[in-house]
Amino acid sequence: MSLQPVTSAAGAAGAVQPIPVVLNGRALEPNRRIPLNVDWVEQVRVNTSAVERRAATHCARRSIKKEEQAAWLLRAIACMDLTTLSGDDSAERVRRLCAKARNPLQRHIVEGLGIEDLHLTVGAVCVYHAFVETAVKALEGSGIPVAAVSAGFPAGLSPLAERVEEIHRSVEAGASEIDIVITRAHVFGGEWQALYDEIAAFKEAAGPAHLKAILGTGDLMTLRNVARASWVAMMAGADFIKTSTGKEAVNATLPVSFTMVRAIRDYAERTGMAVGFKPAGGIRTAKQALDWLAMMKDELGRPWLEPSLFRFGASGMLADIERQLEHHVTGRYSADYRHPIA
Repeated sequence: MSLQPVTSAAGAAGAVQPIPVVLNGRALEPNRRIPLNVDWVEQVRVNTSAVERRAATHCARRSIKKEEQAAWLLRAIACMDLTTLSGDDSAERVRRLCAKARNPLQRHIVEGLGIEDLHLTVGAVCVYHAFVETAVKALEGSGIPVAAVSAGFPAGLSPLAERVEEIHRSVEAGASEIDIVITRAHVFGGEWQALYDEIAAFKEAAGPAHLKAILGTGDLMTLRNVARASWVAMMAGADFIKTSTGKEAVNATLPVSFTMVRAIRDYAERTGMAVGFKPAGGIRTAKQALDWLAMMKDELGRPWLEPSLFRFGASGMLADIERQLEHHVTGRYSADYRHPIA
């Protein structure tokens, strides 16, 4: 069998030329900070019932089977931030996670799919600041970036200077991506300038590292709050907007995700700049991976199926994807314990 994923470069560094980022026929640039436009924020409206109806019908709109399903699942792996953010993390666990990041599928599955030449890896490894150096060393030569959660993760309530300094330390330790968490109280109070200034300070501290702004959508109460926070984060220069820390009671959901990706689309149409999207928390199955990938393709188009503009914040999902791909190769489902992550 010779199986090709959504593109021929599912995580293979330098395998093909980057896909141009185009939306509605317009070439887009990477995002950069622009002045806060409060009018844009205040004008945001969200029809919650319409978004919820769209999310409810989304999963029933298509059926992806056989080789097409396997190809999309390979794409999901390429867009995955393989993550460990537990209180009992250790250097050895991080090293095992990095080994899995380098080789996310067992060898017999890779050979059965005929994808040896893809050199498939995950999109990044995401860890606490304390393990950045460990992850960087374990991933040396792989081209897989290390993402660090910073800025008082997960609550985001430590003093601003401490959060900024933590970002500096993570970048110095070798992190090339920084996942920060916003102060949710700024959203509740409509303090858009304060929120903008906070994210802009984080972006400046991150320097060349990509900044992912975690909105903590499960805490934001309404989809309008989610959309408004998304606009402020994008104007402040965030390279990605991300749903959740994974620690809230409610994390990534399809209604929230539709709201955020449509904010990304509207922002791109208004500014000519592209922002990435990362759903995180609660996405655990291969079926869910297909739902989110289809949403990105429908709402934003093919360029948002690249790890440069889309990531899953997940780890448990990889085991289920590996099970599904093994079934595609062998016709049999294996137990979860045969596909350890770390």
